[in-house]
Amino acid sequence: MPEGVIAVLAPLTACLTALVGLTAWTTSGGAGTPARIEVGIGQVFMPYADRQRTAAFFRITNTGGSGDQLLSVTSPAAEDAMLSRHESAGGADSMRMVTSAEIPAGSVVRMTPSTLDVMMTVKGRWQVGDAVPFVLHFRHSGPVQTAAFVVRPGSGKDSHASQG
Repeated sequence: MPEGVIAVLAPLTACLTALVGLTAWTTSGGAGTPARIEVGIGQVFMPYADRQRTAAFFRITNTGGSGDQLLSVTSPAAEDAMLSRHESAGGADSMRMVTSAEIPAGSVVRMTPSTLDVMMTVKGRWQVGDAVPFVLHFRHSGPVQTAAFVVRPGSGKDSHASQG
């Protein structure tokens, strides 16, 4: 075979192999699938000592092939709802407000008091066991409605928000 033909066949074979692989990946649904967000029933801590500030926690699952971002959380039963992240640095704990939270493709994000949560001011009076409506707003998936049940902090009933 002439040398020029071999020089053309090597890159052509590599391109065809890559094209077949990408076609198979796309056909199997692995490429370009959107985020598929599911939000489980959450929990919200009962405010204590006549304080109106509290935190809510949700389990967010993304079964899609693309990541998404949680942009905000709203509730008609709360005001000033903000995403906050717990941080530990140099033996000191702190909390900072964040503008969004990444929800990677194929992942589960579990909000907990020591990771990510929703800080808010309560409107009215809540009782343990009340269902509080929430809407979680995602960049690509749009709004997702859910509820969170009011629990006492540290009661043991708040543990499922952090479990898988």
